[in-house]
Amino acid sequence: MTDAVLFDARDDGIAIITLNRPETRNALGKEIREGLFAAWERFERDHALRVAILTGTGDKAFCAGGDLKEMVDTGMKVPPRDMYAMPYDTVELSKPTIAAVNGVAFAGGWMIAQACDLCVASSSAKFAVTEVKVGRSSPWASPLIHMIPQRIMMEILLTGKPITAQRAYEIGLVNRLAQPENLMATALELAAEILDGAPLSVKAARETVMISTEMGRSAALKAARHASEYCYNSEDAQEGPKAFAEKRRPQWKGR
Repeated sequence: MTDAVLFDARDDGIAIITLNRPETRNALGKEIREGLFAAWERFERDHALRVAILTGTGDKAFCAGGDLKEMVDTGMKVPPRDMYAMPYDTVELSKPTIAAVNGVAFAGGWMIAQACDLCVASSSAKFAVTEVKVGRSSPWASPLIHMIPQRIMMEILLTGKPITAQRAYEIGLVNRLAQPENLMATALELAAEILDGAPLSVKAARETVMISTEMGRSAALKAARHASEYCYNSEDAQEGPKAFAEKRRPQWKGR
């Protein structure tokens, strides 16, 4: 991993992944793309890490999007399927992720923020799907229909105009807003709330949400029950009620 993407493996089980090319507004050039693949793989393989926070260096840009100069130089048409490290898409992850958006998240920047499970945004952040402004397309935005209303999605994609962090919060794209100086503290607080839950319960809960976006009601119920069996049969499923009865904090083992 190069210094284009920084990786901080904290002792509390949180990984902080930071895009570190502020001079290019953290655009998704080759170095950052390769660094993100390596960072997500490291996060997934490290069993001590349970939640990841993705953010960017500086206060102006989370990620300004794809590297347009590179696209010109290479004459890029359809991007290769594995060009970008997309959690739960081109990158297989089984643990929760949080985007901490510290500035503009345009085009590919919106894409990688959207790919995370949750999103915390600085009050000064802005979001935009700008592909229509440069003659490109945004097929990656299709899952947005499960996050925001259709007509709002239509306007965002058709106009390419930025929306504020406040607007992103109002339409349900952002979970929590924070003042710029409190962004990481707010993201860490959200991560800590996830860490407070039993690991297998958190995993089953995330799978339940994703299953529900893919299936109809009856099929989702059946699939979610199956996804929850390992959790129900775990040691933690006995530890939780026991700790409650004994009025103490549970000691999760993740098994």
